[in-house]
Amino acid sequence: MATMDSKTSANEVPVEERLRALHDLQKVVSEIDKIKTLRGELPLEVQDLEDEIEGLETRIKNLEAEVKSLNDGILTKKNEIKDAGLLIKKYEAQQSNVRNNREYDSLTKEIEFQTLEIELCEKRIKEFTVEMKAKSELVDASRKQLEERQSDLTAKKAELDEIVSETQNEEERLRTKSKEIETRIDDRLLTAFKRIRKNARNGLAVVTVARDACGGCFNKIPPQRQLDIQIRKKIIVCEYCGRILVDDQL
Repeated sequence: MATMDSKTSANEVPVEERLRALHDLQKVVSEIDKIKTLRGELPLEVQDLEDEIEGLETRIKNLEAEVKSLNDGILTKKNEIKDAGLLIKKYEAQQSNVRNNREYDSLTKEIEFQTLEIELCEKRIKEFTVEMKAKSELVDASRKQLEERQSDLTAKKAELDEIVSETQNEEERLRTKSKEIETRIDDRLLTAFKRIRKNARNGLAVVTVARDACGGCFNKIPPQRQLDIQIRKKIIVCEYCGRILVDDQL
């Protein structure tokens, strides 16, 4: 038979009172769970929207930095084209005063090199312009998406705030009550209660025996164990799901 700390001393709280405290605590925390259910997924939705907005803001900031870098690159290439053009004019003027074919050919090669530099810069400018346009469009799309998400967040927060304001006083009252009940339960038992509750899908750590079955997992409870539960001399847990069992007359 699965039990929890069935031995009691003269100074210990009777098992029945401990069971009653556990049952009372379960009722209170279940009411708190109902309030959380009423709020539904709103807190998570608000958090997701806040995370998405933060991500969009970072993305926009990075894209704007890339657009600026591309624009600076275009300006740099334009200056290089200007410098190359001045060099070409300089070399063409020098060709008029050369003393031999070797000097003329050398200046011609310099002119050809600067001409290629201009063509390369123009190619880079076209590439940068296309890339900058694409990134600017991404910035605009991201800003539009950011505005939509900020609007969604405002609406979700207003909805959540309304529900919280309606339930806050009741939740605070229940939490205060749960803290008071917890003082009636020894630390080891309270820790076990919280562990069971955390692992239970519906948050039920304490359940009654209904129709000869565990109120948590609905497995049958043997008659002898039901009798032990009704006597309230031991803390008994379900051998199938581990929940603490109490009789419905507690």
